[in-house]
Amino acid sequence: MLRVAVVGSGPSGVYTAQALVTQTLLPDVRVHVLDRLPCPYGLVRYGVAPDHEKIKSLQQSLRAVLEHERVTFVGNVAVGGGDGVPPGRLGELYDAVVYCVGAATDRPLGIPGEDLPGSHSATEFVSWYSAHPDAATDLFALRARSAVVIGVGNVAVDVARILARGADELRPTDVPQPALGVLAGSRVREVHMAGRRGPSQARFTTKELRELGSLPGARVVVDPAELALDPAYGDAGPGTPPLPALVRRNLDVLRGWASAPPRTGDSRHRTIGLRFFLRPVELLERDGRVAGVRFARTAPDGNGGVRDTGTYEEIRAELVLRAVGYRGMPLPGLPFDAAHGTVPHRAGRVLRDGVPSPGEYVAGWIKRGPTGVIGSNRSCAKETVASLIEDAPLLAGRTSSPDPLAVLRSWGLRPVEWDGWLSIERAEATLGRSLGRGPVKIPDWPGLMGAAHGDGPV
Repeated sequence: MLRVAVVGSGPSGVYTAQALVTQTLLPDVRVHVLDRLPCPYGLVRYGVAPDHEKIKSLQQSLRAVLEHERVTFVGNVAVGGGDGVPPGRLGELYDAVVYCVGAATDRPLGIPGEDLPGSHSATEFVSWYSAHPDAATDLFALRARSAVVIGVGNVAVDVARILARGADELRPTDVPQPALGVLAGSRVREVHMAGRRGPSQARFTTKELRELGSLPGARVVVDPAELALDPAYGDAGPGTPPLPALVRRNLDVLRGWASAPPRTGDSRHRTIGLRFFLRPVELLERDGRVAGVRFARTAPDGNGGVRDTGTYEEIRAELVLRAVGYRGMPLPGLPFDAAHGTVPHRAGRVLRDGVPSPGEYVAGWIKRGPTGVIGSNRSCAKETVASLIEDAPLLAGRTSSPDPLAVLRSWGLRPVEWDGWLSIERAEATLGRSLGRGPVKIPDWPGLMGAAHGDGPV
């Protein structure tokens, strides 16, 4: 029997567990999926927007893996860090450990004013409306009338859409009650989403983009002049390679919005402005808070990049959300490539001083960086598991611990197993019914731990 720990219960961790128990070369692999939180599913629970029910339904397929007879979910167990189990000690309990810890922080802008009150990372905003227990429940008041979202990827579209969506539309979702109350009283009327490059280089998908135009209480504004700057926007000349399908579809959507007649009248409507060729250079300050963003206007440089034009534009805003990408964080006890934000590896085998470290593996974003979609984690996990199975003759019997959970408890930890997670689910359903809603997420550690142990939300 091979006993494997998978650290992280998001898609990459669950797909790694699935690959381990469905491979046929070693039929008796047992997997413990460890997570710092008492809840499984990672970014599918705490990163997917609450109004994206189809993507959130992926939890059902992840659930099927975690309920497999040879897979055990072990929540409330941190690895690394001050209070976490050091990787070296974890390696004493399992024959192999696969780290699937993702990319836990945002990339900084590196510009003056970035740390002003009113300037937040997109991760902070997403964690707040997703009820992540580490999020400050009173971080956002949404008293601003104008907001700037820096970035043109799917996360930027998500946060712009939540800012522009009415609270009544979010009531049927699992958004936590405190956040729903704040969104109901939001004063935001203008949302500007800005990217330093053109629309053909934006990272959002067409489905996400179109959703902005379907919000009943909002309208989308696009400047035709900014679209026209993009070399891909005009008609392709003879011999020009065809545009990728995604780019062509995105440009078609943007073209339709740019040509729409302006809407006047109802001040209750929110406006979403999609801006391109704007590079943030400074966050402006007034009375100790963010008051806007100063952008350098850019233009295509002819080589696929952009150049500054020497001109500037300021957008006034009392709220700035930075959505320019994720970055992996070092896990104490593991090597780390600071330049790429990943753990150095070879086909998933962790490298220490360039040499594979027996029994240590990585998968997901901490392995390859924050790239791809959720499904990309399947092939990534399979590659890592293939390496692990190939190494199995060297790994079997590395540990003499018959019961890793008992050892974890003897170290003072309080693991939350699957029954504890089911108790959290029941408590969230009960909370939702008391509010006249469907299941509503419990947004804090005391509530989650109380529910996990059968005490109900605190």
